[in-house]
Amino acid sequence: MVDFTAWFAEFNSWAMSTVETWGYVGIFLVSIIGNATIIFPVPTYLVVFAFGGILNPWLVGLAAGAGATLGELTGYAVGKGGKKVIERKHKQLIKNTKRWVERHGIFPILVLFAATPLPDDIVGLLGGVVSYDIKKFLTATFIGKLISHWALAWAGFYGGQLIGGGSLLFSVVLAVIFAIAGFKFLTGEIRVKKKK
Repeated sequence: MVDFTAWFAEFNSWAMSTVETWGYVGIFLVSIIGNATIIFPVPTYLVVFAFGGILNPWLVGLAAGAGATLGELTGYAVGKGGKKVIERKHKQLIKNTKRWVERHGIFPILVLFAATPLPDDIVGLLGGVVSYDIKKFLTATFIGKLISHWALAWAGFYGGQLIGGGSLLFSVVLAVIFAIAGFKFLTGEIRVKKKK
Protein backbone atom coordinates (compact mmCIF):
# COMPACT_ATOMS: atom_id res chain seq x y z
CA MET A 1 0.00 0.00 0.00
CA VAL A 2 1.24 3.49 -0.85
CA ASP A 3 2.08 5.75 2.07
CA PHE A 4 0.41 8.93 0.83
CA THR A 5 1.68 11.03 3.71
CA ALA A 6 5.31 10.20 2.87
CA TRP A 7 4.68 10.73 -0.83
CA PHE A 8 2.97 14.03 -0.07
CA ALA A 9 5.97 15.18 1.99
CA GLU A 10 8.43 14.13 -0.75
CA PHE A 11 6.51 15.95 -3.46
CA ASN A 12 6.20 19.03 -1.29
CA SER A 13 9.93 19.04 -0.58
CA TRP A 14 10.77 18.67 -4.28
CA ALA A 15 8.26 21.38 -5.24
CA MET A 16 9.58 23.88 -2.69
CA SER A 17 13.20 23.37 -3.75
CA THR A 18 12.23 23.64 -7.43
CA VAL A 19 10.51 26.97 -6.85
CA GLU A 20 13.36 28.25 -4.66
CA THR A 21 15.75 27.48 -7.55
CA TRP A 22 13.65 28.48 -10.55
CA GLY A 23 11.20 31.06 -9.14
CA TYR A 24 8.16 31.65 -11.34
CA VAL A 25 9.31 29.05 -13.88
CA GLY A 26 9.48 26.55 -11.00
CA ILE A 27 5.92 27.40 -9.98
CA PHE A 28 4.82 26.88 -13.58
CA LEU A 29 6.55 23.46 -13.77
CA VAL A 30 5.29 22.28 -10.38
CA SER A 31 1.75 23.27 -11.39
CA ILE A 32 1.95 21.36 -14.67
CA ILE A 33 3.11 18.19 -12.91
CA GLY A 34 0.70 18.55 -10.01
CA ASN A 35 -2.31 19.01 -12.25
CA ALA A 36 -1.34 16.31 -14.74
CA THR A 37 -2.47 13.68 -12.27
CA ILE A 38 -5.96 12.33 -12.76
CA ILE A 39 -8.31 12.03 -9.78
CA PHE A 40 -5.53 11.85 -7.11
CA PRO A 41 -4.89 15.42 -5.89
CA VAL A 42 -1.31 16.65 -5.72
CA PRO A 43 -0.67 19.51 -3.26
CA THR A 44 0.45 22.31 -5.60
CA TYR A 45 -1.72 24.79 -3.72
CA LEU A 46 0.81 24.62 -0.90
CA VAL A 47 3.54 26.04 -3.16
CA VAL A 48 1.27 28.79 -4.47
CA PHE A 49 0.26 29.79 -0.97
CA ALA A 50 3.81 29.73 0.41
CA PHE A 51 5.43 31.65 -2.43
CA GLY A 52 2.55 34.11 -2.69
CA GLY A 53 3.96 35.47 0.59
CA ILE A 54 7.47 35.78 -0.87
CA LEU A 55 7.20 36.62 -4.57
CA ASN A 56 4.77 38.85 -6.45
CA PRO A 57 1.33 37.24 -5.81
CA TRP A 58 0.01 38.33 -9.22
CA LEU A 59 2.85 36.57 -11.01
CA VAL A 60 2.72 33.52 -8.72
CA GLY A 61 -1.00 33.11 -9.51
CA LEU A 62 -0.41 33.63 -13.21
CA ALA A 63 2.45 31.11 -13.41
CA ALA A 64 0.54 28.54 -11.34
CA GLY A 65 -2.72 29.08 -13.26
CA ALA A 66 -0.99 28.67 -16.64
CA GLY A 67 0.84 25.53 -15.49
CA ALA A 68 -2.31 24.06 -13.95
CA THR A 69 -4.20 24.65 -17.20
CA LEU A 70 -1.61 22.76 -19.22
CA GLY A 71 -1.59 19.98 -16.63
CA GLU A 72 -5.35 19.55 -16.96
CA LEU A 73 -4.86 18.60 -20.62
CA THR A 74 -4.00 15.11 -19.34
CA GLY A 75 -7.59 14.44 -18.31
CA TYR A 76 -8.91 15.87 -21.56
CA ALA A 77 -6.47 13.72 -23.57
CA VAL A 78 -7.40 10.56 -21.65
CA GLY A 79 -11.08 11.27 -22.30
CA LYS A 80 -10.42 11.92 -25.99
CA GLY A 81 -8.16 8.87 -26.35
CA GLY A 82 -10.46 6.53 -24.44
CA LYS A 83 -13.57 7.84 -26.12
CA LYS A 84 -14.40 4.61 -27.98
CA VAL A 85 -13.96 2.41 -24.92
CA ILE A 86 -15.99 4.75 -22.72
CA GLU A 87 -18.72 5.14 -25.37
CA ARG A 88 -18.94 1.35 -25.72
CA LYS A 89 -19.52 0.90 -21.99
CA HIS A 90 -21.69 3.99 -21.39
CA LYS A 91 -23.24 4.68 -24.79
CA GLN A 92 -26.52 6.18 -23.60
CA LEU A 93 -24.87 8.30 -20.90
CA ILE A 94 -22.39 9.77 -23.40
CA LYS A 95 -25.15 10.37 -25.93
CA ASN A 96 -27.25 12.23 -23.34
CA THR A 97 -24.20 14.19 -22.15
CA LYS A 98 -23.31 15.27 -25.71
CA ARG A 99 -26.88 16.41 -26.28
CA TRP A 100 -26.88 18.36 -23.00
CA VAL A 101 -23.50 19.99 -23.80
CA GLU A 102 -24.71 21.00 -27.29
CA ARG A 103 -27.82 22.57 -25.77
CA HIS A 104 -26.35 24.26 -22.69
CA GLY A 105 -22.57 24.26 -23.08
CA ILE A 106 -20.12 23.45 -20.33
CA PHE A 107 -17.94 26.56 -20.36
CA PRO A 108 -19.26 27.96 -17.03
CA ILE A 109 -19.10 24.49 -15.48
CA LEU A 110 -15.45 24.15 -16.50
CA VAL A 111 -14.67 27.56 -15.01
CA LEU A 112 -16.49 26.67 -11.76
CA PHE A 113 -14.76 23.29 -11.36
CA ALA A 114 -11.33 24.77 -12.18
CA ALA A 115 -11.80 27.65 -9.72
CA THR A 116 -12.91 25.50 -6.79
CA PRO A 117 -11.85 22.24 -5.10
CA LEU A 118 -14.48 20.38 -7.16
CA PRO A 119 -13.05 17.42 -9.14
CA ASP A 120 -12.20 19.17 -12.42
CA ASP A 121 -10.42 16.04 -13.69
CA ILE A 122 -13.80 14.40 -14.20
CA VAL A 123 -15.11 17.37 -16.19
CA GLY A 124 -11.88 17.38 -18.24
CA LEU A 125 -12.31 13.67 -19.01
CA LEU A 126 -15.90 14.29 -20.00
CA GLY A 127 -14.86 17.24 -22.19
CA GLY A 128 -12.46 14.94 -24.05
CA VAL A 129 -15.06 12.19 -24.45
CA VAL A 130 -17.64 14.56 -25.95
CA SER A 131 -14.93 16.28 -28.06
CA TYR A 132 -15.55 19.69 -26.51
CA ASP A 133 -13.61 22.37 -28.39
CA ILE A 134 -10.02 22.34 -27.06
CA LYS A 135 -9.67 26.14 -27.24
CA LYS A 136 -12.82 26.64 -25.19
CA PHE A 137 -11.67 23.95 -22.75
CA LEU A 138 -8.29 25.65 -22.25
CA THR A 139 -9.85 29.12 -21.95
CA ALA A 140 -12.42 28.05 -19.34
CA THR A 141 -9.85 26.05 -17.39
CA PHE A 142 -7.37 28.94 -17.44
CA ILE A 143 -9.97 31.42 -16.16
CA GLY A 144 -10.89 29.10 -13.28
CA LYS A 145 -7.31 28.18 -12.41
CA LEU A 146 -6.25 31.81 -12.51
CA ILE A 147 -9.01 32.79 -10.08
CA SER A 148 -8.15 30.02 -7.62
CA HIS A 149 -4.38 30.51 -7.82
CA TRP A 150 -4.59 34.27 -7.43
CA ALA A 151 -6.77 33.72 -4.36
CA LEU A 152 -4.21 31.29 -2.90
CA ALA A 153 -1.24 33.52 -3.71
CA TRP A 154 -2.87 36.57 -2.15
CA ALA A 155 -3.91 34.53 0.90
CA GLY A 156 -0.26 33.57 1.29
CA PHE A 157 0.81 37.18 0.83
CA TYR A 158 -1.57 38.56 3.45
CA GLY A 159 -1.01 35.65 5.83
CA GLY A 160 2.74 36.17 5.64
CA GLN A 161 2.45 39.95 6.01
CA LEU A 162 0.13 39.77 9.01
CA ILE A 163 2.12 37.36 11.11
CA GLY A 164 5.54 36.60 9.68
CA GLY A 165 6.49 39.71 7.76
CA GLY A 166 6.48 37.76 4.49
CA SER A 167 9.13 35.22 5.53
CA LEU A 168 9.44 31.99 3.56
CA LEU A 169 9.62 29.92 6.73
CA PHE A 170 6.34 31.29 8.08
CA SER A 171 4.55 30.87 4.75
CA VAL A 172 5.76 27.29 4.42
CA VAL A 173 4.80 26.37 7.99
CA LEU A 174 1.34 27.91 7.63
CA ALA A 175 0.82 26.25 4.24
CA VAL A 176 1.92 22.86 5.59
CA ILE A 177 -0.50 23.12 8.51
CA PHE A 178 -3.41 23.92 6.19
CA ALA A 179 -2.35 21.25 3.69
CA ILE A 180 -2.08 18.50 6.30
CA ALA A 181 -5.42 19.46 7.83
CA GLY A 182 -7.05 19.50 4.39
CA PHE A 183 -5.45 16.18 3.43
CA LYS A 184 -6.57 14.53 6.67
CA PHE A 185 -10.09 15.89 6.16
CA LEU A 186 -10.24 14.57 2.58
CA THR A 187 -8.95 11.14 3.59
CA GLY A 188 -11.49 10.94 6.41
CA GLU A 189 -9.00 11.12 9.29
CA ILE A 190 -10.73 14.30 10.49
CA ARG A 191 -14.50 14.24 10.68
CA VAL A 192 -16.90 17.07 11.36
CA LYS A 193 -19.50 16.02 13.92
CA LYS A 194 -23.06 16.91 13.04
CA LYS A 195 -25.31 18.44 15.66
CA LYS A 196 -28.26 16.32 16.64
